Order: sequence, then structure tokens, then C-alpha cells
Amino acid sequence: MSEVKSRVTRRARRSAIRILLAAATILPAARWAQAQEERPVVLTLRQAVSQAVLHSRDLALARLQQTIAEQTAGVERAEFRPNFYAGSGAGYTHGMPLSLAGQAPSIFDLSYTQAIFNPPLRGQFQADQERARGRQSQVEEVRDAVILRAATTYLQLAKTRHALELVRGERDGAQRILNYTQQRAAEGMELPIEITRAQLDAARVEQHILQLEGQEDYLDGELHNMLGVPADQPIEVAAEDVPGGADQPASELVQLALSNSPQIKQAEAEQRAQQFRLSGERGGRFPTITLAGQYSLLSTINNYDQFYKKFQRNNVNAGLQVNVPIFGARTSAAISLAQTNVNAAELDLKNKRSELEIEVRREARHTREMEAGRDVARLELQLAQQNLGLLQSQFQEGRLSLRDLERARIEENDKWMAFLDAEFARQQAQLELMKTTGQLAQVFP
Repeated sequence: MSEVKSRVTRRARRSAIRILLAAATILPAARWAQAQEERPVVLTLRQAVSQAVLHSRDLALARLQQTIAEQTAGVERAEFRPNFYAGSGAGYTHGMPLSLAGQAPSIFDLSYTQAIFNPPLRGQFQADQERARGRQSQVEEVRDAVILRAATTYLQLAKTRHALELVRGERDGAQRILNYTQQRAAEGMELPIEITRAQLDAARVEQHILQLEGQEDYLDGELHNMLGVPADQPIEVAAEDVPGGADQPASELVQLALSNSPQIKQAEAEQRAQQFRLSGERGGRFPTITLAGQYSLLSTINNYDQFYKKFQRNNVNAGLQVNVPIFGARTSAAISLAQTNVNAAELDLKNKRSELEIEVRREARHTREMEAGRDVARLELQLAQQNLGLLQSQFQEGRLSLRDLERARIEENDKWMAFLDAEFARQQAQLELMKTTGQLAQVFP
């Protein structure tokens, strides 16, 4: 009995040792995997934009729409290529052997058609082909929109996180002012209204912190979604600058926009498409030529030998089918419609060029204004920092109270916040100007 117990005990010990060894192997691996998941993703601005373009569903949809446009043009082009059709059927014939379609009923038939000369159909094909080329400009427009959105979100998130650091430091200063005011009020050296004022300042700082934390959470979620990064994996961003385009003369910016604007390219493609359609409809006054052929395998079961003196089992027909228009009311109406569409496309192109020129000049002025505002905010911050340095010297000499020193620090934080806002506004204006002039793809290839 004791031997049995000892055997069971040894087996239990061996099992426990195996479990401990397995746990010692698995737990470090699990901890390493968890650490990998929690390790933040550090991305520069260019890396974030490239990854956003790579994972953009809007851009993928635009490319699919371009493919659809190209395939639509391919359907029109198929009429000018060889088309073979085969068929067969069975039916009852009484009297003259004709099928429901007016052809001879056959056991097997093979037909061939190919348009040789058909101006309206070719004009439609060329118009669809030109619209398919214009879809490429739409893909570029969506790509620029994705770049602008990703860069703006990245920079705004960096600005928000920096602002949070400043406001949290401001919270410490507001709390020190409140403690200082309460202490002096307890000694009878301050009025109760000063305590209320200090409490109000501290409450405003807390409200600002909550607002910035909510903004940070929203921007962080947006960036995770655009980059395809798991939600539980942090993303680290850094404050970066973007090259500006406002230093160029307005005339150069306008020429860049007219040359690179996807909207202008689409309008030009639509104008060319309508011109092709008009040329095709005008060609509707000319004959159309179609190459056609047919092979039929007939049988006596359809009573051919009773209705025709000579029965031929294998039958081949081939030739050109020419349709000469004598009077076509549709042709005149189609030409009038196509001419109206051409006029509308030309007017739309002129309007877009004029609107784009006005928009570029407005954005260039706005960018310069934002640069001037950033310079003013930078000087105000520099002045606040210098003033804080003087007040610190006075405080160390005992000529300034703690409350005045902390308020100077809070004022410096406020100037920092104003500078961050002005810097982000300048960067956003530059990005929008580069998008309008078609320079985003060059900055973020």
C-alpha cells in the first residue's frame, strides 16, 4: 500500500514539475507579446502620411471607380472588335420553315459581327475613354485629400498633446495660488473674494484640461483609424514643420494650380469627351459599315426539302452590311444635344479656372496672414518669458509675492498656447495651399 502511495506521489511531483516548466516557458512569451502590443508606434509626419495613403479606403474606392470607367469604355470598344456567337434550338415547323427571329431554323449556327465604320458609336467610345482618363485626376484629388487630412490630424494631435503638458503645469500653478490665497485669508491679509477668484481660475484650468483630453482622444482615434494601427497600441507623434508655398509669387502659384488641379483636369477631360461625342454625332450623316458573317447547319426535319428545290445542309453567308441614312430625325437632335453639352463643358471649364485663380490668391494671402500671426505670437511668448525671468529675480529678492510669480507663469503658458495655435493655423493654411496648387504629392511622395 505504501509503495502505491509513493508511486502516486512521484507521478504527481513529475506532473507538477512539467506544469511549472511549461508555465515558465509560456509566461515570458505572453509577457513579451503583451509588451510588443503596448509598445508605442513612433512615426514621423511623412511616415504617417504614407501609411494613411496606403490604408485609405476612400482612395481604394476611387481607384475602383477609375477601373469601372475604363471597363465601360472597353464595352464600347468591343463593338469594333470581332464578336462570335453560337446557338442552337428546337421547335415545330408547319408550312414555310422560318424561326421566330425571321431566320432559317437550324440545328447549329455561328454568327460574326464587327463594326468597321460607325461614327456615333466611335464617338461614344472615345468620350468614355476620355472620361476614364479624367478619373485618374479624381484619384489624385482623393489622394491629396487623404494626405491633407492625415497631415492635419498628425500636427493637431502633436499640438494638443503639447498644450496638455502646458495646461497641466498651469494647474499646479493655479493650485499654488489658491493655497497661497487661502493661507493669507486665514491670516486676515486677503478678502474672501480673492479665494473665490483663485478657485474660479483653478476651475477654468480643469475645464480646459478636460476639453484638451477629449480633443486628444478624438484625434488619436482618427489617426489610429487612418493608419490602420490597433486601437490598444499607442502612437507617438512629434511637432514638425511643413514646407510653405506662400513665398512664391501669386502668379506662379496660380499657374501651378491651373497645371496640377485635379478639378481642372477633370473639366478638360469632360470637354474633350463632349467634343468626341459631337464629332461622332455629326458623323451619323454618313453610312455605317459592319462586317458580318453566319454559318448554319440545317436539317430536313424542318421541311426544307419540301419547300426548296435544292437543299444545302451547310450554309455560309458573309459580307458587309452598309446602312445609308436618308433622313434621320434623331441625328439632328443628337447633334444639337451634343453641341449644347460642348458649350456647357467649355463654360464650366472657364468658371472653374476663374474660381481656382481666386481661391489660390485668397489662400496665399491667408497663409501670409497666418505666418504674420505666428510671428506675433512668437514675440509675445518671448516677451512673456523675459518678463517671467525678471519677476523670478524680484521674487528671489523678496520684492514679489508668490501669487504674482505664479500668475506670470500662467501668462507665459497662455502665450505658449497662443503660439501653438498660431503655428498650427499657419501649417494648416500651408497644407491647404499646397493641395490647391498640386504640391502635396511632391512634398509627401
